[in-house]
Amino acid sequence: MLISTKGRYALRVMVDLAERQADGYVPLKEIARRQEISEKYLESIIKLLVRAGFLSGLRGKGGGYKLTLSPEQYTVGAILRLTESSLAPVTCLEEGAACPRTAECRTLPLWRGLGRVIDDYLDHITVADLAGGLSSGGLR
Repeated sequence: MLISTKGRYALRVMVDLAERQADGYVPLKEIARRQEISEKYLESIIKLLVRAGFLSGLRGKGGGYKLTLSPEQYTVGAILRLTESSLAPVTCLEEGAACPRTAECRTLPLWRGLGRVIDDYLDHITVADLAGGLSSGGLR
């Protein structure tokens, strides 16, 4: 599993907006500047987040984007599942994969267990945790 820039940037956007919730709608240009992401690339990421209902947008003067829920309600796992094709540690665990060796594969239980650990870990970290500045020692 390798997290793409789309997934990493989506997390950064969500944290940025969580830290500025009191500001209301935050212009895309400001997010792009703070996060050092091109506006064009950021537009495609934000469009995905809006379509999923994670963000709401407002056009015109005073417009921009904001979280639709509180930061505690977004998990890292949910955001990465939205942006990544898969969080599976190996291709045979990806949705729709048909491995001819499944019945006799001695390593499959290992990969399934790792997949559960990854999912559990990412589903227990919220945008609020990240915005709160948890260090790597603060995450389980």
